[in-house]
Amino acid sequence: MEFFGIKDAFDILIVAMVLYYLYRLMKDSGVINIFYGVMAFIVVWVIASQMLAMRLTGTILDKFMNIGLLVLVILFQDQLKRFLVDLGSKRRWRFLRNLFQHNATSEEGVSQQWIMSIVRSCMNLSKSKTGALIVIQQDVPLENYENTGDAIDASVNSRLIENIFFKNSPLHDGAMIIAGGRIKAVGCILPVSHDRSIPRSLGLRHRSALGISQATDAIAIVVSEETGTISIAYKGDLRMRLSTTDLEQRLSQLTSK
Repeated sequence: MEFFGIKDAFDILIVAMVLYYLYRLMKDSGVINIFYGVMAFIVVWVIASQMLAMRLTGTILDKFMNIGLLVLVILFQDQLKRFLVDLGSKRRWRFLRNLFQHNATSEEGVSQQWIMSIVRSCMNLSKSKTGALIVIQQDVPLENYENTGDAIDASVNSRLIENIFFKNSPLHDGAMIIAGGRIKAVGCILPVSHDRSIPRSLGLRHRSALGISQATDAIAIVVSEETGTISIAYKGDLRMRLSTTDLEQRLSQLTSK
């Protein structure tokens, strides 16, 4: 007779954590019904093949499981990539890095400077009701999206951002991508979210911001051309009607993780 031990408890804990993360991942991506369908299929598979020992049904379900896993990997390759990058994120191991680096204070000061430049530009764009979409790269590289626009590689300053998004500027359409405290590209094309929970009143900029935040761990800032309101999207969560103080606090919080 086998006894329930620490190893079994640890095994259950790992499975529970994986399932919980998959639940959050699919919920953020707007495909939560797929998660419920997969879980229902797994329950039927376990009952048929393991508990009831139904050989024929179990064999058929085994084949479907193998094919289904491959299909899920293909369909959710962007989300899986984000999961792996997030798992090995330097933010999760910051305490180890701090043991060997002593310039964290200076790096934080530089980060705060370009964050304030973004905040000031968004404030001015909001007052003039000039539409803008700014994406800040985190751990997931955004080179594929940078290649859809025009590369400029310039330092972040509010005047440059405002001039790029000026309505008569040839570069105002599309998104601006910022990485490593520098403007890497402008006029970039982003994936559009098809989440049905998005209000119909929101336009392409908001859907693109939500889409890039679902596909990567990037931070996306939107200034509405119709209302001048400021919104920010991160990991599938869209927060709207932010003040400049709220925007500064949110950016400082997300970039310091």
